[in-house]
Amino acid sequence: MSDPAAVPPPRIRPAGPFDLAVMAALHAACFDEPWDAPAMAAVLAGPGAFALLAVAGYEPVGFLLGRIAGGEAEILSIGVPAARRRGGAGGLLLRAALARAAAAGAARVFLEVAEDNAAARALYLRHGFAQVGRRPAYYRRGPTRAAAALVLACRLAAAG
Repeated sequence: MSDPAAVPPPRIRPAGPFDLAVMAALHAACFDEPWDAPAMAAVLAGPGAFALLAVAGYEPVGFLLGRIAGGEAEILSIGVPAARRRGGAGGLLLRAALARAAAAGAARVFLEVAEDNAAARALYLRHGFAQVGRRPAYYRRGPTRAAAALVLACRLAAAG
């Protein structure tokens, strides 16, 4: 990826089938157990699913996959590669997803985050998320370690 100082601030745009390979590459740069393009296509084929891409200049710098159903929304995956973190893409993606969920009538948004991911947890807390559950040993951290998943939720303002 290019030098973060050499590109403009990120902007958010909807992502679709033509972005699957890019989103899969971003996911692989962010997570130990990456989703490939067919897995992402399967997610996007589901009812209420949506994807967002953060782009700085012409460079994709982050992604978000979510879904909205039954008055609730879920952020299934969000990621910004390490070299592009702290540039605002994560917050922009999160705010865009919350706005989309609110516009669709969702009252709450859920997500899961690894307990050992302090930076992501801080981002979510800044955006109104609070812990509502915990899944022990949910994320693998090599052959002998695991991290708990914290289930977080955010209440959205009433639409309209």
